Amino acid sequence: MAFHLHGLYALTPDDCSSPAEAVEAAIAGGARMIQYRDKTAGTEESEVRAKALLALCQSRGIPLIINDNLDLALAIGADGVHLGEDDCSIAEARDRFSSGLIGASCYNDFARARAAIHSGASYVAFGSFYASLTRPDAVTAQPDLLMRARRELSVPVCAIGGINSDNAASLIQAGADLLAVCSGIFAQPDITSAAQAITNQFQENG
Repeated sequence: MAFHLHGLYALTPDDCSSPAEAVEAAIAGGARMIQYRDKTAGTEESEVRAKALLALCQSRGIPLIINDNLDLALAIGADGVHLGEDDCSIAEARDRFSSGLIGASCYNDFARARAAIHSGASYVAFGSFYASLTRPDAVTAQPDLLMRARRELSVPVCAIGGINSDNAASLIQAGADLLAVCSGIFAQPDITSAAQAITNQFQENG
């Protein structure tokens, strides 16, 4: 299935006891892409949770991306994988996952984004743009990087890091096709409302 990579990209939080329920609430609020990311779950638990999320996402026509773990993505038939600098190469992922969506973390490195696209990345992610509860030690990036990416790159551009409904608009205006959000949705009292507030920013500024 071909997906339009645009809008709210919801990243599951670590150690979430019912990720499918949380993700369903995010989708109800307008999330258009889901990433399963959990650094705390064991191998078997990760597979169980990922399969449940995949079934949910397939029922909604939304892609499920697996963070860091190409083997898991292939094993369950996920729609894609997202890779950072410590994971397998984009080229290897594209060779093994020819039809999958492959995302590349590019931090604040424009050259890395170009290389990732050359190797087969489907989208590139820059950040952290704001202080992140999930990654407090993350490299920082500036919105002008998104402006340059929109002008010069041929794939969708994702912004990540400390994003919420209060700061989403400026990143969309700068050129982000996707906003990857974790705490800004899943740490909020009402997940659906938090997701809707960010989705509204795409409608108003996209």
